[in-house]
Amino acid sequence: MSGQEQIQVHIEPSMSAIDADGWNACAQASDITARPGTGFNPFISYEFLNSLEQAGCVKAETGWYPQHIVVKDSDGVIAACMPNYLKGHSQGEYVFDHAWADALERTGGNYYPKLQVSVPFSPVTGPRLLVAPGKDVIQYQKAMVDALHQLNDYFETSSTHLTFLPEEQWKFLGEEGFLLRKDQQFHWINKGYATFVEFLNELSSRKRKAIRREREKAAATGCTFEWISGDDLTEAHWDAFYQFYQDTSARKWGQPYLNRTFFSKLGESLGKSVVLIMVKHDGRYVAGALNMIGGGVIYGRHWGCIEDHPFVHFETCYYQAIDYAIEHKLMRVEAGAQGPQKLARGYLPVTTYSAHHITHEGLRNAVAQYLRGEQEHVDIESRILGEHSPFRKDNS
Repeated sequence: MSGQEQIQVHIEPSMSAIDADGWNACAQASDITARPGTGFNPFISYEFLNSLEQAGCVKAETGWYPQHIVVKDSDGVIAACMPNYLKGHSQGEYVFDHAWADALERTGGNYYPKLQVSVPFSPVTGPRLLVAPGKDVIQYQKAMVDALHQLNDYFETSSTHLTFLPEEQWKFLGEEGFLLRKDQQFHWINKGYATFVEFLNELSSRKRKAIRREREKAAATGCTFEWISGDDLTEAHWDAFYQFYQDTSARKWGQPYLNRTFFSKLGESLGKSVVLIMVKHDGRYVAGALNMIGGGVIYGRHWGCIEDHPFVHFETCYYQAIDYAIEHKLMRVEAGAQGPQKLARGYLPVTTYSAHHITHEGLRNAVAQYLRGEQEHVDIESRILGEHSPFRKDNS
């Protein structure tokens, strides 16, 4: 390591053992897509990750055993860090490897435990290898990768997975020998629109009319919509939203990943980054969507309802988020995982990236072959979807 700074690598079993300011300094410096002066991606913040742990959503008993990597410089100051978990399952990740697990276990191997570098339950792109400002990025990224390999050996894990990476970190990991994977999401891009109508005018006539009809039908239900954030958030809001979240999550996954305590802790620690879009009908809350803001982006995360009203889901999760982004001059809306139906509503396909280190040689070779075909499929699908853009050809 001639000419390089001497470092100390620590593995921390909880966020509470880590200096919050040091972690956030690394996260802020690493979020290069953030608009200056608007903070950074809230999902990689100390507060978000710590709230998950303090609420008990993330712990060894839930299959997410924290093994955070913290690298300190010669002065003992945090120079780099990484959110990392030892996992006993593949739930709550949104980059699916169940078939890989089945393949290894059918041959008598053990796929679990594995290492997962990600933000639990959050399919949100953001830096995973966090390096403090002024530090040698490559040196510290390599130090964290080395630490992952050492943990892999120590725990005898089958694999290491870094998901929802920015493209530059994805490419770096490819150079480090990781297998590379692509997928896609749908994001709405703000081209400096002054109003929702201005955005609509850039769409094809058929799509423009369809969105207007959907918004009119949502309004005709008698539902009203509120944006609630910061000091306006109350425990009553969280009580109502958690009821919606529980109902929808139970139908999707069998049980919710997040508990009621998490939402209170989120409001306490990151309330200014929270935007709850709540729906009222006949004077009571009946639905809502949790959004986070940071770095000039609004991130749509959780939706739930206890009453079903036509088109209110689209209005709450897609159109209200666009309205909020336009009014607050945000760069884009990231509406979460999946959803080709978002294309017709002005959300365009965007590539997402993950990187994977597979210990078992036979499985690694099989996964590498699979990923080559999958990447080709994703690229073709993205191109086809791009050709079906809802925007007028002269504005696409």
